[in-house]
Formats: sequence, C-alpha cells, structure tokens
Amino acid sequence: MLARGSSDRRGNGEDALGPWSGLVNRGPLSPFAQTVLPILGAGSLILAWQVLLPLAGVPAYIVPTPIAIAGVFARNGSLLLSNLWPTAIEAFSGFLLGNLAAVLLAIVFVHSRTLQAAYFPVVLFFNTIPVLALAPVVILIFGLGMLPKIVIAAVICFFPTLINMIRGLESASPSEHELFRVLSATRWEIFWRLRLPRALPMLFASLRIASATAVIGAIVGEWIGSDKGLGALIIQATFNYQSDRLYAAIVLSSLLSIGLFMTVVAAERWSVRYR
Repeated sequence: MLARGSSDRRGNGEDALGPWSGLVNRGPLSPFAQTVLPILGAGSLILAWQVLLPLAGVPAYIVPTPIAIAGVFARNGSLLLSNLWPTAIEAFSGFLLGNLAAVLLAIVFVHSRTLQAAYFPVVLFFNTIPVLALAPVVILIFGLGMLPKIVIAAVICFFPTLINMIRGLESASPSEHELFRVLSATRWEIFWRLRLPRALPMLFASLRIASATAVIGAIVGEWIGSDKGLGALIIQATFNYQSDRLYAAIVLSSLLSIGLFMTVVAAERWSVRYR
C-alpha cells in the first residue's frame, strides 16, 4: 500500500507539471546528452543575446552582439593571439608553480606538526592580503616582466590547494594507519599507498578551481604593469571604448580557463585509470 501510494503521488506530481514533465530528471543522463545539452544551453543564451539586446535598445558600445565580437576575432585575430600567448604562459607557469609548492608544503606540514603549528598561521596571514594589494608589491620586487605575473598566479593558486591537500593527506582513518604499521610499512610506503590516494580527489578538486584562478592572477598582474597580454588588452580596450575588442578579450580569457580546466579533468581521468 505504501509503495503504491508513493508511486501514485509521484505520478500525480509529474502529471501536474504537464508539458514540463519531460524536464524532470528521473535518472542519469546519457553521455550524448551530457555533451549536447551544454552546447544547446550555451547556444540558446548566445541566440537570446544576439536577438534580445538590440530589441531592448542596449547600445552596442555597452554590450556588443556576439556577431560583432566574432567580427573582432576575424579582423584582429593576430592581435588577440599575440596577447593570448603571454597570458597563457604566465597562467600555466603560475598554475604549476603554485600547486607544486602547495603540495610539497602540505606534505611537510602533515609529517611535522611543529612546522605546521609554526608556519601555517603565517601562510594564513598572507592569504588574507587582497591580490590587488599584493600585486603592486610583487611587481616592485620582480620588475615588469613575466615573472611577477607568474608569481601572482601562483599565489592565488597556492592556498586552496594547500588546505585541501592537508585535509586529503590526513583523511585516512586511524585503523588504516594501524594496519600499515602492523604490516611494517615505511613512512614512504604509507604516504604512497595510503595518504596520497586519499588526497587525490581533494587535490584534483583544488586543481579545477586553480585552473580558473591562475588565469585571473595572470590578468590582474597584467593590469598593474604590462603592455602585452589579455589583461593589458582589456585595459586598453576599456579606456579606448572598444567594447567589441574588450568582450573578445574576455571571451579569450574564458576559453583559456576552460582549456586549463579540461587539462585537469583529463589528468584526473588518467590518474583514476592507472591508480
């Protein structure tokens, strides 16, 4: 009776939705749907942007249409690409440097409570400094080349990865540690076979976030002091009221973040397959 009643209520709820009942998620989506639906969603938003904004009377110098932005890629593709490469190098280098430093420091902190108690509050203090306040200091120290942008991108990536990596390395239960001690496992074997596999899910979650923040850090560094890169192009387009070029640079920055994100996803799938 209870099962039949619950199924009747579920059926009545779906009937009440009427024509929208097909949108109710009743199970996992197929791989094809997971691929096509985001494309359709993005396409519908772009179409609405293209059609509705001119009808609403929004000036093109404030929000250009997608066709106008695509025209910038066609006319100024070489300019955009020449500014993409410095930002890509800075973001990718900062991503590697910041996350590698975070992973190594997390390993040190997990194996030395004394060092963690002494230096973790210092790391926490530096994390409270806004990146816009820290960027001029970094540029004063390292100059106006690529290095300060790499450092800023690394700093932004560093702290979330450090926190998640420490939590992941410490997530193994006491009984699991006791089992490894009974088996006479060395500290290296405990790390490689117990701590690291436990930490990988949290590590890759942090890397996904860092794939976007690394690009943000590189662009912020270019805002403060640079004549090339997507950040510099955004500033120049803003002050010259070139809204179509501004939006094209923003789209290119987003595509760069998506590229880093997909690289992390591919690395995560590879590690799961061969772990």
